[in-house]
Amino acid sequence: MAYEPLYLAYLIYFNRDRDYFECHEVLEELWLEQQRDPLYKALLQVAVGLYHFRNANVRGGLIMMKHSYEVLSGYPAVTLGIDLEKLVREVGEYAARLETYEEQPFPYYDLTITIVDPRLEEEAEIAAGSIQPHIPQRRGPQRPDRPRNRAERP
Repeated sequence: MAYEPLYLAYLIYFNRDRDYFECHEVLEELWLEQQRDPLYKALLQVAVGLYHFRNANVRGGLIMMKHSYEVLSGYPAVTLGIDLEKLVREVGEYAARLETYEEQPFPYYDLTITIVDPRLEEEAEIAAGSIQPHIPQRRGPQRPDRPRNRAERP
């Protein structure tokens, strides 16, 4: 099975770069190509939840984590070449902690998506060579006709 390039990019941005905004961008495109498949939307929501919480939006992080947990819980333990069971467990734990954040605050932490399919691992390693990290990471949407950062501006 050859994996979708946009899915590979999602995994690279998620695990290597921790760039959850770019995760959203690439997986949203794949989600639309795949007729709004709920699996891709839920994976996208994990990244968006982390993005929100990392940017001090606890409520937004909680909403995304809860939605993704509910959907991803319905899929097999290994899905799309990843250990989805582990991810679901970790997302559920994150959501539970966010629900009690006001009483028990905790520092932000990243999640890692564990790849279990050797073919996916190989394809992701190859794709990683051509996907450059966005430094600095984008903090929100921007018009396509504008450079991403000051260094790229005329």
